[in-house]
Amino acid sequence: MTGRPGPGADRPSATGLPGATGEPAVREAPAKSCDPAFQHGVVVGFDGSLSSERALAYAVGMARRSQCGLVIVHVANRLPATVWAGCEPPVFVDLPDHRTEVLGLELACADFLAGVPWILVERGGDICHEIEEVGREFAADAIVVGTTHGLLGKIFGSVSGRLARRANRPVIVIP
Repeated sequence: MTGRPGPGADRPSATGLPGATGEPAVREAPAKSCDPAFQHGVVVGFDGSLSSERALAYAVGMARRSQCGLVIVHVANRLPATVWAGCEPPVFVDLPDHRTEVLGLELACADFLAGVPWILVERGGDICHEIEEVGREFAADAIVVGTTHGLLGKIFGSVSGRLARRANRPVIVIP
């Protein structure tokens, strides 16, 4: 302990004296802070595929017209691996893929992102949930995603379709 007063020490307690004993002072939960340039911006899902590149191009134009920030979200594939140490039960470890680093370098060299403030956010987990969560964190005005073509999208449902059904903000699906 450093001897500094805690976060609620400057507020009056129930007795009216700062830091006095009695009922605890009401403490507000700290809000997540993020750069104001990205508040109410555009969130776009990006994985390097052709449809996500089209979605990114649309989102860049949308952010440029709206004069807001662009939040690029890459939901990384996590490769589950088991680690077994002697008689201990196996432990599951997430091994991150390094695709996000490669995508970040490609985006940093892209000319079409010039003039638009942007950040790349990496998440791991369910794609729909993570994109919507980033949209909530940044209070995004819209989410832009590319459509899924292929057999897996038809069997399990496309990411864009699931996101459009469950998101609490506008979702723009780019074919």
